[in-house]
Amino acid sequence: MNGETSRISTGGQTDSPARGATGIVTIGVLFFIFGFVTWLNGPLITFVKLAFNLDDVNAFLVPMAFYLSYFFLALPASAILKRTGMKQGMALGLYVMAVGSVMFGQFTTMRAYPGTLAGLFITGAGLSLLQTASNPYVCILGPHESAARRIAVMGICHKFAGVIAPFIFAALVLKGVETFDADVLSASTHEAREALLDAFAARVHGPYMAMAFLLALLGVWIARSKLPDIRPEQAAIGTGEMPSIFAFPHLRLGVVCLFLYVGVEVMAGDAIGLYGAGFGLPVSATRFFTSYTLSAMLAGYVVGLLVIPRFVSQQSYLAWSAALGVALTVGAYMTSGYASVAFIASLGFANAMMWPAIFPLAIRGLGSHTETGSALLIMAISGGALMPYAFGLLKEHVDFQLAYLLLAVPSYLYILFYGAAGWRAKSARDGIRAK
Repeated sequence: MNGETSRISTGGQTDSPARGATGIVTIGVLFFIFGFVTWLNGPLITFVKLAFNLDDVNAFLVPMAFYLSYFFLALPASAILKRTGMKQGMALGLYVMAVGSVMFGQFTTMRAYPGTLAGLFITGAGLSLLQTASNPYVCILGPHESAARRIAVMGICHKFAGVIAPFIFAALVLKGVETFDADVLSASTHEAREALLDAFAARVHGPYMAMAFLLALLGVWIARSKLPDIRPEQAAIGTGEMPSIFAFPHLRLGVVCLFLYVGVEVMAGDAIGLYGAGFGLPVSATRFFTSYTLSAMLAGYVVGLLVIPRFVSQQSYLAWSAALGVALTVGAYMTSGYASVAFIASLGFANAMMWPAIFPLAIRGLGSHTETGSALLIMAISGGALMPYAFGLLKEHVDFQLAYLLLAVPSYLYILFYGAAGWRAKSARDGIRAK
């Protein structure tokens, strides 16, 4: 094992500060790109509901198709990365995302909803490959104790993209959406109605073809960049050499924690528009609600960067964030209208530092199992598929505010447990404990 590999495998620095900084900037660009793609799901829910004339439950198939790809493809992504290395694997992920974008644009223009969902699934598949490679990559670009800060920098890139994505999508696709329902209902014939729906659905074609081209171009740039071409075994974090990945209880608990966290994050970001619609708020307002949640997350990342680990540990901040999540969810339940929506958007602040804390805590000490542990955590992103869909189903039977409360509060309480105690669970081998 050469010197570079030794430094990487012990969770230390890359060859030089300059090389590490180059890696951070490059990965930051990637996080911006898949943040932009990911947080389009919020306005896309509104879009497909109009374009395909769907109810809320079927509209929530958008995040389900997107996030379920993580569950099915994270472990295959880990196997792919063992063959390609992380850099080429990230480039491949971008190419797959480009294919998914083409499919989405084409099938949506044809108003073939199964094809639209397939395009989202393929896009998510590319992102699962990117995420499986990039998250542990960020963790090993410096000391473990400051991993949450580095992931927070990535989160700022990710969430900044999420703030602007709904505005760009609204400007390109959702113009005149306020009167669209009325225009469709007032159409004189079935053919006129279908023509309006076809024209509305076709608005995504040009933007998604352009996005596919940019993703493919970025893939070429990554493949030819000077980014260190680390292989998964070189990225092993810690010294644990347990015979099985399931011998690490802090990882098992962390997978559940990440599943619940992504679920509440997506509910606060993607479902907030339909949550606001429950109060009868107009589409002209609800289409931008995702941006408000993401703005709150940006503020949370800035605060996290300032205080972690200088004033508070990442695990303590995680526990406090979860407690704040409980308080804000209860506040949303006890209010109505824009005030309740403001509480939901404020959950972005509480959610901001959860991923940056959970991920490094869960993969610490996995040693040669690091890439598999990372893949299991990426699979947990499927919480973003199931919990919003569960919200859509549950609110068909109970008040939508109560439905949100019943899903979010238990999730935040579990995250609180993990930040307070779960992360330090002993492994099967005496003496290995997260510290």
